[in-house]
Amino acid sequence: MTKISGKKTGAQSVSASTATQPEAVFSGFSAVADGYIAAAVATSTKRIYAADQRHFTANGIVVPATPAQVVEYLAKFAGKLAVATLNRRLNYLHKLHAEKNLPSPTSDTAVRLAMRGIRRTIGTKQRRVIPLLKDDILEVLYASDRQKPMKAARDRAIISLGFCGAFRRSELVGIRVEHIARVEAGIEIELPTSKTDTDGKGRVVFIPFAHSERCPVRALDKWLTMARIESGTVFRQVTRHDYVSGTGLTPHAVALILKSAVARAGGDPTDVSGHSLRSGFCTQAAMSDIPNWMVRQITGHTSDAMLNVYCRPVKRRKIPSLL
Repeated sequence: MTKISGKKTGAQSVSASTATQPEAVFSGFSAVADGYIAAAVATSTKRIYAADQRHFTANGIVVPATPAQVVEYLAKFAGKLAVATLNRRLNYLHKLHAEKNLPSPTSDTAVRLAMRGIRRTIGTKQRRVIPLLKDDILEVLYASDRQKPMKAARDRAIISLGFCGAFRRSELVGIRVEHIARVEAGIEIELPTSKTDTDGKGRVVFIPFAHSERCPVRALDKWLTMARIESGTVFRQVTRHDYVSGTGLTPHAVALILKSAVARAGGDPTDVSGHSLRSGFCTQAAMSDIPNWMVRQITGHTSDAMLNVYCRPVKRRKIPSLL
C-alpha cells in the first residue's frame, strides 16, 4: 500500500514532546499552574501518547489530519494492530485536534465506516493472557532460584508479592520502602495512586504471612536485606554481575522478569504477561470461592463488573450437569 504522506509545517506538526505533554497547548500560566495541568495526565498515559505520536509521525499523520489520511492509516494497520489499539489512537488523534480547537477527522463518516468495517472483518476479541495460578506460581518461584542469589531474591519477591497483592506492573514498580507498614499478621502496602485511581485517593493492600518458604512477606524482607535497601524504590535493577543498581525497574521489566521465570520453569513465555499475576490471583480466588467483596479489597476493583471477567469462566465450569 502506498505510504501515507503529509507535509509537516512548524505550526501544524505535533512533536513528540507535545505527545508526552498534551497539556502543553495551554500557555500563559505560572509554573505552579503548569505543574497541575501536567499532573492531569498519568505518566503511564503520557508514555502511551508518546508511542502513538511516534507511530503517527512515522506514517505521515500530522495535525491537522484529513479524513482520507486517517482512513488510509487504518487500512494500512488493520490486522497488524489490535482493534483496541486503533481505537485508542483515534481517540488520541481526536484529543490532539480538540486541544487546538480544530475539527477532528475521526468524526468523519468515512473514518467511522472504516472502523466499523475493521471490527466486522477482523473482530474485537482481545488476546487473553494465561493467568498464573497457585501451582504455577510455586513452579515459577522454584525456577527463579536457578539464578545468581541477588537476582533470585528480587524475582522471588516480585512474583510472590505481585500474585498475593494482585498488583499491576506499574503498582509493583511504584512501591517504596516508605509505603510498607508492619502489622501483626503481615504487612500493609500503601498505593498512593494506581491506574483506575485518577484522583489519587490511594488504597492499602494487606499481604498476610504464609506458613512456608514461599511467604511473600519473608521473600520481600530477604530481598530488602540482601540488597541493603532501607528507603526509596523497592524493586531495582540487578546487573549481570549480580549487583543492585540504584535505578528502579520499569513496568516492562516486570513483564520480562515474569516471562523469563516462566521459560525457566519450562512454560511458554508468550502465553503470559505482567498481568498474569493479577489475573491469576483473581482466578484462584474465584476457584477457592472467596467472596467478591473480599477480593475487591485486594484488587481495588470498585465493582464486580471487571472482577467477573475472571470469575464467570470459573463459576461456569462449576455448573453441574442436569442429565
